[in-house]
Amino acid sequence: MTDWKARLTIKLEPVLRSPDPRRNISAYHDMPYAIFLYPPEEEFNVRQEFALLRTRLEQAGKRVTTISLAECLHTALEIEGMGTEALVDTEKSVGLEPTIETIHQILSEYQPLDALVAKRIPKDADPLRDVVFIVRVGALFPIYRTSSLLEQLKGKVHVPAVLCYPGELDGAAGLRFMGVLDAEHNYRPKIF
Repeated sequence: MTDWKARLTIKLEPVLRSPDPRRNISAYHDMPYAIFLYPPEEEFNVRQEFALLRTRLEQAGKRVTTISLAECLHTALEIEGMGTEALVDTEKSVGLEPTIETIHQILSEYQPLDALVAKRIPKDADPLRDVVFIVRVGALFPIYRTSSLLEQLKGKVHVPAVLCYPGELDGAAGLRFMGVLDAEHNYRPKIF
């Protein structure tokens, strides 16, 4: 069994199955979420295992909501008139870096990513019953750092949530997004 799969099934799953996962998923009452760290090259295997985990949790009486950051990104860009064709045209005319900056600005100011995520959580979510998986985080690379998203979700997420993070651990609590970017050391959520 791989390290990440063992962490998923032996450490994270029992926490999510518990009657009230919040105190074991996070030390912060206004941040009831954790990070599940895995090697970026394991993306498809992790997706498959999270689909199986979802089924097991639902069979145990939990309601699981999966939020794709790739879908949130797509929604934000479409709303702002930046579909695929517009992105290609923008990159051709101004270059890659300004295009990345434009997308970051859309997700930060015009269509805030935290609001798009929070909107996808069921209105009647119950911390004792609901679990949220935030997946497809790699779609944000290199546009948007997840440390910003997690800080902005503070106080907006009231149910246990897990951010599936493709990257590497750097020190005790530093994470390198996709194993490429310089490590962010300001992650407060528990890392599984």
